[in-house]
Amino acid sequence: MLRLVVGVVIVLAACDSSSSGTEDADDTPSGDATDDVPAGDDPPADGAPPSDAGPAATCAGKSAQPLDAEWTITVGGVTRRANVHVPASYDPGTATPVVLNIHGRTDNAAGQANLSHAIAKSDAEGFILVHSMSATTPTSWNSGTCCSPANSLGVDDVGFFDALVDQLKTDLCVDHDRIYAMGMSNGGYMSHTLACSVDWIAAIGPVAGLLLQSPCNPTHPIPAMLVNGTSDQLSQYAFVPPGVAFWTDHNQCTTETETFRQGDVACVTHGGCTGGADVVLCTVDGGGHQWPGGEELPFLGHKSDNLITTDALWDFFAAHPRIDN
Repeated sequence: MLRLVVGVVIVLAACDSSSSGTEDADDTPSGDATDDVPAGDDPPADGAPPSDAGPAATCAGKSAQPLDAEWTITVGGVTRRANVHVPASYDPGTATPVVLNIHGRTDNAAGQANLSHAIAKSDAEGFILVHSMSATTPTSWNSGTCCSPANSLGVDDVGFFDALVDQLKTDLCVDHDRIYAMGMSNGGYMSHTLACSVDWIAAIGPVAGLLLQSPCNPTHPIPAMLVNGTSDQLSQYAFVPPGVAFWTDHNQCTTETETFRQGDVACVTHGGCTGGADVVLCTVDGGGHQWPGGEELPFLGHKSDNLITTDALWDFFAAHPRIDN
């Protein structure tokens, strides 16, 4: 598997991967393969979580779960929803990683699942996969200066994800040190916001997503893998470097090495970071507002298949458990 990260910046919003294939943009912020991207300790060859992943004692009394279920959670008097996929290999006595896969603005949970091909990856690698739903119409997440209507209404999306993760820990055998967030566009913004705001995130994988949360006060080092296209008209590439700089500074990274190049994709890894909290930026030359290796979003520019983003993000996550200060 290729392990890489591409920095993606979105000037606005989110992505519609299921229905129209277009995306609103009303919230604009003011080759040959080389080695795999270094990502700390290598994951097991099959990508499965390490055998020492979390204390099984905390899972006493947990029971088997349906493979797919819609969960409802009330936060601040508002009923919120998420689709939870539990792989067939799930063992209620074994601590299991969780990946939050967050849809973009105007999209939905089913659209993000289709865009990213993440359910197949969950089944292959054995992690719990969660596709949460926005509370607004059109759909959006409150991720700092973007995106409306969630940010203008002050929707407590961080509180929603806090409550959702608490419920996951209650009902499932979750590895508390391996809870990850990835997302497309506004969903990528939201993954940044969660890293700025909560103490349970192990690592993030924003795709076409910007760091728009201010202030951003992470509680611990945050490994981050970003995927961005240089010709993205919604997540303009000029906004990517500040986000990369923030995470490399926060993680106190000391090295910068190109670790992958294939066709139109190049990945640079910032290493030597606190606790191995690598920061990877994978850039698609000429790439549009897309999820490389996933389904194509019509009218939103070039999609590369030289990077299979979902595979690369899981490889990165598997190598990066939560780092304490």
